[in-house]
Formats: sequence, C-alpha cells, structure tokens
Amino acid sequence: MPLSDRRLAASTEPLAEEAGDAPRAAAPARKRAKADDKPKTVVKTADKLAKLGLKSDIDLVLHLPMRYEDETQLTPVGELIPGDVAQTEGVVFDNEIAYRPRRQLLVKLHDDAGDELTLRFLNFYGSQVQQMAIGKRLRVRGDVRGGFFGLEMVHPAVRPVDDDTPLPQALTPVYPSTAGITQAYLRKAIDNALSRVALPELLPEAIANAHLKPLNVPGLLDAVRTLHHPRADSDETALIDGTHPAWTRIKFEELLAQQLSLKRAHEERRTRAAPAMPRRAADDDTSLVTRLLKTLPFALTGAQQRVVAEIGGELTLAYPMQRLLQGDVGSGKTIVAALAAAQAIDAGYQAALMAPTEILAEQHARKLRGWLEPLGVSVAWLAGSLKAKEKRAALEAAALGTAHLVIGTHAIIQDAVEFARLGLVIVDEQHRFGVAQRLALRAKALNAADGRADFQPHQLMMSATPIPRTLAMTYYADLDVSTIDELPPGRTPILTKVVSDGRRDEIIARVRQAALTGRQVYWVCPLIEESETLQLQTAVETYETLAAALPELRVGLVHGRLAPAEKAAVMDAFARNEVQLLVATTVIEVGVDVPNASLMVIEHAERFGLAQLHQLRGRVGRGSAASVCVLMYANPLSQTARQRLKTMRETTDGFEIARRDLEIRGPGEFLGARQSGKAMLRFASLENDGWLIEPAREAADAMLKSFPDAVATHLARWLGVREQYLKA
Repeated sequence: MPLSDRRLAASTEPLAEEAGDAPRAAAPARKRAKADDKPKTVVKTADKLAKLGLKSDIDLVLHLPMRYEDETQLTPVGELIPGDVAQTEGVVFDNEIAYRPRRQLLVKLHDDAGDELTLRFLNFYGSQVQQMAIGKRLRVRGDVRGGFFGLEMVHPAVRPVDDDTPLPQALTPVYPSTAGITQAYLRKAIDNALSRVALPELLPEAIANAHLKPLNVPGLLDAVRTLHHPRADSDETALIDGTHPAWTRIKFEELLAQQLSLKRAHEERRTRAAPAMPRRAADDDTSLVTRLLKTLPFALTGAQQRVVAEIGGELTLAYPMQRLLQGDVGSGKTIVAALAAAQAIDAGYQAALMAPTEILAEQHARKLRGWLEPLGVSVAWLAGSLKAKEKRAALEAAALGTAHLVIGTHAIIQDAVEFARLGLVIVDEQHRFGVAQRLALRAKALNAADGRADFQPHQLMMSATPIPRTLAMTYYADLDVSTIDELPPGRTPILTKVVSDGRRDEIIARVRQAALTGRQVYWVCPLIEESETLQLQTAVETYETLAAALPELRVGLVHGRLAPAEKAAVMDAFARNEVQLLVATTVIEVGVDVPNASLMVIEHAERFGLAQLHQLRGRVGRGSAASVCVLMYANPLSQTARQRLKTMRETTDGFEIARRDLEIRGPGEFLGARQSGKAMLRFASLENDGWLIEPAREAADAMLKSFPDAVATHLARWLGVREQYLKA
C-alpha cells in the first residue's frame, strides 16, 4: 500500500462501530513500517481530522460539502472579467522569482488565442516552481484581478494538464477543512470511506412512508452520493443554495435526530425524583402564596395568572420541572418567580435564585425582600462583594435552612455553599450561564434527596429575550415553555428615534430639558468588544464631557469595574432621584427598574445587537410618563446595522424583534452558553429550513412511541457523542 494510502487508512480507523452501519472490512496485512514512513506525520494527520470530528468512516461519509466549484468549463483568457471567479488554461512562457517589493513567484501563460495571464504566488515551494516550468500546460482557477501589467490571479488553484485532459463532468465539492488537510486529501478520504460504508436506511418503513415520502426525497445513500459527486445533469443552483432534494433528505435526518434527542431527554426527566410541592387551597390564610397575593400592591395580569398556574401545577409533581419562563421586558416575570418560590417554601423546601450580574441579582433581592420578608420569609444574599462576616452568616443560613430563599450571582454555586433542603432553582437570564454553572446549582439539592436516587430540584429558567418559535421547537424542545405575552396596565409605549451623532448638541439639549422638568435620563456608552479597558475609558470620558456640558445636573457614572459598593451607591442615588443623568455601560442592561426614568440615549447604537438594544430600551417606559429612546449612530452604517436600527424604530414587540434577530444573526445569541458549538445544526438552517421542523417533530414522536430501537441507532449515526450537549 502506498504511503499516502496508509496514512489515509490510519486516519479514518473508527473508534467504535456505529450501530446500524456495516462494519468496516479488515485492512490488509501491512509490512513493518520503514524508518522513512514518518509515523509522527500519521498521528498528526489523524489529530487534524479528529479536530473536524472525523474519527471514523461514517464521520467522513457525513462530512458533506459546504459549497461547490464549477470546474466543468474553461473561459478563454480574453473573456476573463476582473472580479469573477473563473477557470482557464494555457501554456507557461515565463517563470521567475521576483523581489519587488517582496519575494514572489510570477508565472505567465498564454492560451491558444495568444492572450496572456499572470499568476502571482506570495508563498510558494520549490516544487511549485518546477510544476509551473516554461512549456507546461496549466489549468488554473481563481479570482481574476486587473493588475498593473494586465489580468492576473493571486494564488489560484493550479493543475498541470495535457492537451487532451478532459474537463470534470460534475461540480467539484469543497469541504469544511482545517490547516494541514487539503481538499484533495479530504476528497480521497471521503471516497475511500464511501466505498466501505453501506449506509443502510435506519428509518422504519412506517415512519418513512408517513413522514418522509411526502417530502419527495431520494434514499439516504443516493442523497449522500449526490452531494459528494453531483451528476452532470444535477440542478447546480439547488445544490449550492441547499434546496436540492438530496439536501432536504439530509436536513430532515439531522432535525429528526435533534428532535429525538431532546424529546428523549424530556421523557427521561420524568423518571427522576423531585420534591412534590402541593398547592394549598386559595382560602388557606396560612399559605404563603395566598398571603403574598393579598399583600401585593397590584393585580396579576391574565398572562401572569396563566403562567403561575402552569408552574404551580408542575411543582406539585414528583418529577423535576424544567420550564422556561419567557416574557418581554417589563412583563412581570419576577413576581411569577416569587410565587413559585413561595410554593416551595410552603412545602418545606428552600429556593435559590441566580442572576448573571450583581446589579440584577441585587434588584431581585430588593424586590423579593420587600414582598416576602414582611410575611416572615428569611432571604439571604450571596455575592462576591460581601465582607467575610456577612458571607459566613449567609452561608450558615443556607446550610442550616434558616434562609428560605437565597439570592445571588454565580457565588451561589461555589463549593462552600450548601443548602439544607433546596427544592427549587430559579435562573434568570439563563442564556448568560454555561451548562456547567447550571448543573452545579442543581447539584446543591442533594441534601433534599432523602435517599432518593436520580434526584433533581425543580428548575425555572427566565429570559427577557423571547425565544422565536422555530428556535423553541428545535433547541428548546426539551423544555416546557411558559410565556407572559401581556404587559402590566399603565405602561406607556416607548417612542424610538434614530439620530446621527452629528446632532449630539441637540440631544444634550433634550437631556437638559427632560432633567429640568423632573425626569431622569440614561446615557449608555458604546459597546467596544475588543477591549473592556477602552469601554471603561469611553464611559469615563463621556461622563466628564456630559458633566461639563450640563453643570446644573447631577451626573452619575456606573460601569463594570466599579467596586460593588460604589455601584450600589450610584444606583441607589439614581433610584432616589438624587442623580438626574446616569452614564452607564451595558451593566444596566437588565434588572434596573427606575419608573421616573423616561429618556434613554444609546450612543453608537449600531454596535449593539438587537436583543441588547431591546433590553436597554426596556429600562425606560416603566412609569406613567411618555418615554423616548434615542439611538445615536455614526456613519457609515453596515447593512446589518441599518436593519437592526430600522427594526428598533418600527416595533417594541420583543417577540417580533426576536424573530428578526434570528433572521439577521442566527440562533447563537439566543442559545448563549446553552450548548457547545458542536451541538449546533450542521446542515439545516432555522432561517431556510423551518418548514422541515414540524415533519421531523411528528416523526420523532412516532418513533419514540413505536420504534425505540430505531431511535438509538439513528442518534448514534447523526449525533454520536454530540448528543450530550443538547441535554443540559
């Protein structure tokens, strides 16, 4: 076996045979490796393939092209157009290594009509110089440029050919790759794997007939072969844009695997133990839930009552609730969380609420203490900024069970924190936390297990970033979702204005006018992703500029680098209207509730994502005064930034904003750290393939019900070890 083939075989050896796929034939006996076989290189190649997730034949077979190149036709040099990608052919008549201004290889060729083209290589090997020697006929493909001395291609793909070398009859696949793995190597590895893998159909006939046949798609093996080697008569446009029936078959299989995985996780959770928390009668005056409802200074909206009933009903069950509570900015999620905590405390359990920032956690603590402490509930506060004595007291209260509700940041999940009887975990802005952090909080409930195996506390996750329907149906299919789709009465609509930063003086005058009439103002500084130091510097400079321009106002500054006590002092002063203008970074994005604030200026709004702009805007419009949000931008605007600002001006509906955000940016913003990037869909796109989700969901339900063995083999093929990422 040639060395290249030995490397190929070594790099594609499966770690374990996949259920449902034909085992790979035993490799022929090899001779003892010679010293010049360089086994280290073999290991390196295998490692590089493993980085791409290519550890077995089935991995290679399902490593599908990300695009195609059309090498089926030649364009004469005289017809090449700068800016196009094209393929042409000619004979080399000049080949030199030049040093102007840096070392580079210049190869000149002419085609049969005598028209000339220059090939420029800034990085090259000696072997390439020989490959493109004078007199050689080359077939080259690349970006055509108009150079100083005529048309040229920089680093084109080059292939030496004879006068009669035929053109390919099909599109050439281009695969996702990594440094050190060439397309030629991948194509050969994939072809070898295709010759060894049978790729049998795994879907039971009843499922295929009911859910696959209506889609009018080919068999799986035909689909895979078509995508790796499109026939000459294939619809090139459909292959490239992903609408070809072969792609539809692959995307359906992938979406089916995702649905099966999440639905199975949902069902498995029902086999675990959780504390049953019975609801007391509505007229039971000893019930904490009843007493809390009676003392609230407002009535729950219909949407709040509905979700309280959904959550309360699930808490009575003896298997763990895993529910996502979503609602727009200001829809009243905190009181729903408080009522869930009250039901847990009524049943003799502790509740814990974790928020991603100290400002948000403290806001929750202030509200919940105000509601619950007068009713005899002990609320503990845990954050990194606590002094040693306060922290010891909070840790002791949680461990002894004298604290009924513990609120804090990720400090709650530190090893030193123990709970006596934790039964309910509430995570706010859940997409800000990683899988490991949420699992660590869940693990704090073991003392409440009472010896029961597979014990989990109930878990309520909250998000003010509404989840678009297609996303809820895919990545959140393992969760039950409650939605507050109604704002409390008395909220005034927020008017959003998009203004160029050339009108800064007008905006400052508007800030002065609002503050002198008794209103309060936020001025949010630009998001500078490259550097937290730069962002801090910008915030400080903006604060100094505005303080100088508005000497009659008290101006405050809050940012992430402030000591927690200083931050709290500034926020308290703003809440008490002792500070009229608050200059802030995005630390005020969630949780800040100052009803008197009715004007917000967001500087360099084009640098923010839609979800973040919507969250920030939600800090105003919380009282009865008419509120305005000014989105100040700097030119030039990218197309994406223009779309975002247009969306913000047109709607204040968080669900519509979330839908448009999904279109613009994809699912990553909503998922946050919910899962590793490995768990993202590889082939299906929620934007283009949402219509396939419903058939995949229906097929998954039918398979789980009637064909459990087929479920396991399907998941092994399409997800393998990646399934674990979908479950956290």
